[in-house]
Amino acid sequence: MERTEDLIELCLLMGKIMQQNGAETYRVEDTMTRIAQSFGRDEAQSYVTPTGIMFTISPGAPAKLVRVSARETNLEKVKLANNVSRKITNGDMSTHVAYKELRKIETSPTDYTILMQIIAATLASGFFTLMFQGSWYDFLPACIAGGLGFIALMNFIRLFEIKFVAEFVASLLIGFTAFSLFSLGIGKEVDKVVVGSIMPLVPGLLITNAVRDLMAGHLISGLAKGAEAFLTAFAIGAGIAVMFALF
Repeated sequence: MERTEDLIELCLLMGKIMQQNGAETYRVEDTMTRIAQSFGRDEAQSYVTPTGIMFTISPGAPAKLVRVSARETNLEKVKLANNVSRKITNGDMSTHVAYKELRKIETSPTDYTILMQIIAATLASGFFTLMFQGSWYDFLPACIAGGLGFIALMNFIRLFEIKFVAEFVASLLIGFTAFSLFSLGIGKEVDKVVVGSIMPLVPGLLITNAVRDLMAGHLISGLAKGAEAFLTAFAIGAGIAVMFALF
């Protein structure tokens, strides 16, 4: 029989990794519960919110809390954590080995370098512009505006404690760049350039998870994620609106 403290720590670490990197709330709770059940703890219960996870091994036992202070989108880590979960439930991995593996996953850097992320955001901005019926004349200005906006977001998010300020400033730069290039005769439809350029900033996964959590009955998590997505969208929209008003 695995030690209760080790099992609790393992489940909490698993939930924290998944919640920090973009997993749905129901998936986090289900994974933690399945791990506990695989060790014979059939009465384990978990309660997950975007900012914290509570877990107890049985209804009468004390619950333990872990705080989730930073959240990002890294589905690679979610996949790796799921692989560890499957090995645990199949009986191929002990709690000690699984905990060490999860620690490696938690502290490992992302597989995508900053340069790769900037290049991806730059090209995505251009192709999103084409997808929104923009012309090839708009491709280059969209790439420039989207790339600069993404660079600004990555830098300003380190300077401001409130990430919505960073998103507002990044959208301001996108709007300024798009309108400046348009005034120089680079680009054909500035609105298509702006829409394509802000797409790398749009919280698509967050919106999807918010709707999924609401449909699954996780009302608190769904509303919290929905509010975060709304504030992000508002920050982006406000920055672009300021540029439209100025130009």
